[in-house]
Amino acid sequence: MIFDFLSAQNIPFQRVDHPAVFTCEEADALVPPLGGSKTKNLFLRDGKGQRHFLVSTTSQKAIDLKALSKLLEVSGLGFASPERLAKFLKLTPGSVTLLGVLNDEAKQVQVVIDRELWDSGALQCHPLVNTSTILIRTEDLERFFKLTGHAPRILALPEKLKE
Repeated sequence: MIFDFLSAQNIPFQRVDHPAVFTCEEADALVPPLGGSKTKNLFLRDGKGQRHFLVSTTSQKAIDLKALSKLLEVSGLGFASPERLAKFLKLTPGSVTLLGVLNDEAKQVQVVIDRELWDSGALQCHPLVNTSTILIRTEDLERFFKLTGHAPRILALPEKLKE
């Protein structure tokens, strides 16, 4: 489905298939070299479960959720359940991707992208499954977001201090 959408919209991408990956470490080991920036994607919700966020950063960065909560002006920011992930983005754990907003027809998920990641020029994303990875330029991803009705917030995301 995602490949049909991208092709129909003339959004170019490069694709590699690989064994299923569930973590950034597994992706480092199993995804063939593709270029661009590897991503880490978090599906989060506020404390009352009324607002949902798809947050993307570089694969090496650990996000400080408490500081991000302040930055986004929400309280109780935390990870959403697999059930919420399935309900809002029709995804399963391990396949969380920026491209998942294609399934958010009700526009209930806010997209937040780390400035460092966005400025890299091209991102690696799962195409709604964790057995493939595509490389897509940020300018093409920006067009994708416009087509899906999602305006991403590009922010310098707070990094968790190493202990």
